[in-house]
Amino acid sequence: MSLDKTIKGLKASFSKELSKSKTSQDLENFRIKYLGRNGQLASLFEEFNKLPAPEKPRFGKELNILKNQLTDQYQNALGNNGENSASSDIDFSLPGYDLPDGNIHPLEQITLEIKSIFQSIGFSVAYGPEIDDDYHNFEALNVPKHHPARDMQDTFFINPNAVLRTHTSNVQIHLMENQDPPLRHICCGRVYRNEAVSYKSFCLFNQVEGLVINETSSFAEMKGTLEYFVQEMFGKDTKMRFRPSYFPFTEPSAEMDIAYHVKNNTLHIGEGDKWLEILGCGMVNPVVLENCKIDNSIYQGFAFGMGLDRITMLKHGLTDIRSFFNANLNWINQNGFGLGDY
Repeated sequence: MSLDKTIKGLKASFSKELSKSKTSQDLENFRIKYLGRNGQLASLFEEFNKLPAPEKPRFGKELNILKNQLTDQYQNALGNNGENSASSDIDFSLPGYDLPDGNIHPLEQITLEIKSIFQSIGFSVAYGPEIDDDYHNFEALNVPKHHPARDMQDTFFINPNAVLRTHTSNVQIHLMENQDPPLRHICCGRVYRNEAVSYKSFCLFNQVEGLVINETSSFAEMKGTLEYFVQEMFGKDTKMRFRPSYFPFTEPSAEMDIAYHVKNNTLHIGEGDKWLEILGCGMVNPVVLENCKIDNSIYQGFAFGMGLDRITMLKHGLTDIRSFFNANLNWINQNGFGLGDY
């Protein structure tokens, strides 16, 4: 029998038997017989290899067309078969599984809340490098060469002129160098200090700092801004106070405390006869303005900074800063930040 007749016979028998294949098993047996590795289509290709060279181009083209046609017919039949329909294997009336809802990390929750508070009174959010040079992290901020913060025991140095930033104040310097006043920004991000790890300190923590530069800013404006923040964060009746302090980049400088008391081994914020420092602040030192090429005879401003980790701990009554970084699912669920029960 010539190859032409064999191809025609295969087409006819293929269509006839395919129409009789009703079940999944029928279709599988059919596939093996015609399209399998040792099936009838494979036998045709073996005969093709024995053909004289002049005949191979024509029959090669016909065999490839045949293979595609037969494969398409089989796939269509398979898709139309009820036993192979995906819908037959799925009962959509069955109840689904309850998947736990995720939650935002407590540090991120507080960060978003603080951003919202300051944005509501006209602050923009700025970001900057976590690895910076000595100038932007120290010198431009009026931190002298001999200051203890510049010692290797307190700062992570990448090389003699590059450090992991010890505060987000470096972002303020970049802002003042690259933007003209007036400025009204907060800066959020991670900072690094070479500290002994304990329940109250960690080598990595988070800060938010604020900067206002214009022609009219004052200590009174700064005080009102921070009082508004504390009332929005901790409650309208929160007791607070300002104490004189010292920072090389602000003059005059102050620290802000809020009242607290302990009851049943639980810290309660807002009232009591004890005080807890939550942030530092002050009027921007004229030397810092001069370092950033801002005319300190025209412009003045104030700055403040706080630890996001401490604010979060106070807000949620947490006692160990290390908990934020240990990925302990039990702790996360216990404090209401996690996925809940599976």
